[in-house]
Amino acid sequence: MNIQPLLDALKLQEQAARVLAGNLREQIDGLQNRLREAETHLEHLAITRTTVTSLADRLPAAPPDLPEHPDYPRILDAFNHATGPQRARDVCQALGHELLSKNVEGTRAKLKRLVKLDILTEVDTGIFARRPQPDTYGQQSLATIWCAYLSFPSQGSW
Repeated sequence: MNIQPLLDALKLQEQAARVLAGNLREQIDGLQNRLREAETHLEHLAITRTTVTSLADRLPAAPPDLPEHPDYPRILDAFNHATGPQRARDVCQALGHELLSKNVEGTRAKLKRLVKLDILTEVDTGIFARRPQPDTYGQQSLATIWCAYLSFPSQGSW
């Protein structure tokens, strides 16, 4: 019996299996590299999350949304340019409204709404001012810290 054709067929199958095994090893190596990269990225994200959450208490709170009316940004602008507390009449005048009772009372209502949003404070009856910024217990903003860090000359060690 001649078994040479059988051996040749086995040799071809063996070569194909070796090629397949080599291709699979290359794919596994590539997948292992991608897995290492993904795990490194996950570690970096975890570090970033830890850093952000530890700094979150130092960041100022986001300002509340203003009501939908074109006077609100203008009212805040008037307080930004004012040198002290303002009455509704003063704000009404700064907005360019006629000093009619209905305009002054409408402005007063808007000022009261800004007090409820903790943007303004009523320092005395009918006298409004910007709410003072909360004490940050000596902490600087993240932007200030980064600007100082980036402008600090490198000395090689701290």
